[in-house]
Amino acid sequence: MTPEPATYPGYHFPAEIIRHAVWLYHLFSLSFRDIELILAERGIVVSHESIRQWCLIFGGEFARKLRRRRPQPDDTWHLDEVFLKIKGELYYLWRAVDRHEVVFDILVQDRRNATAAKRFFKRLLAGLKYKPKRLVTDGLRSYGVAHRELLPEVNHQTSRYLNNRAENSHRPTRRQERQMQRFKSPEQAQRFLSSHAMIYGHFRPQRHLMTATQYRRAHARAFLVWR
Repeated sequence: MTPEPATYPGYHFPAEIIRHAVWLYHLFSLSFRDIELILAERGIVVSHESIRQWCLIFGGEFARKLRRRRPQPDDTWHLDEVFLKIKGELYYLWRAVDRHEVVFDILVQDRRNATAAKRFFKRLLAGLKYKPKRLVTDGLRSYGVAHRELLPEVNHQTSRYLNNRAENSHRPTRRQERQMQRFKSPEQAQRFLSSHAMIYGHFRPQRHLMTATQYRRAHARAFLVWR
């Protein structure tokens, strides 16, 4: 594994500080000014605007690296969509996770019809390069259309209760949405949530399925990869 540089080209702050700021922003419901204060307590004087730029530029890059290192998910995919209100208009956040609530991908769209569902399916299949054996969705008919056209050989189940994993994965999004006082544009929401899903999920194994020892080992592995 190639180690990360001590500093990033064009930035005079050490890479470790930049990574730590990005980690704080995506793991906890903190504002840029909150992170500025946390770093100041440690003797690191940096403006909240610099932290904003770090999160904007490096968040996506770190998320892409984590996505490449992500293990292949299991063969059951849970799909769900939730509404986002952006500047008074309604948008929909489409999300796919496996049974361990590992996020495959998200997509912000202004529709929840069959065309939007097919667009999301195509994005998933293009990014993952393999197919599931079972899809679990709610009763939205758009999923059925996309399933019949793009994944007809895959078993499709519709259930409000079997799909709790996908619905639960929206909770961190809602917390960040409140902290950011709503998203400013669909593009901003897509950019931020794509990074947030990977970084947040990387450090959030399913604690209730692990012993204390397993949980500590999972965190140790997560931090090793992050460094």
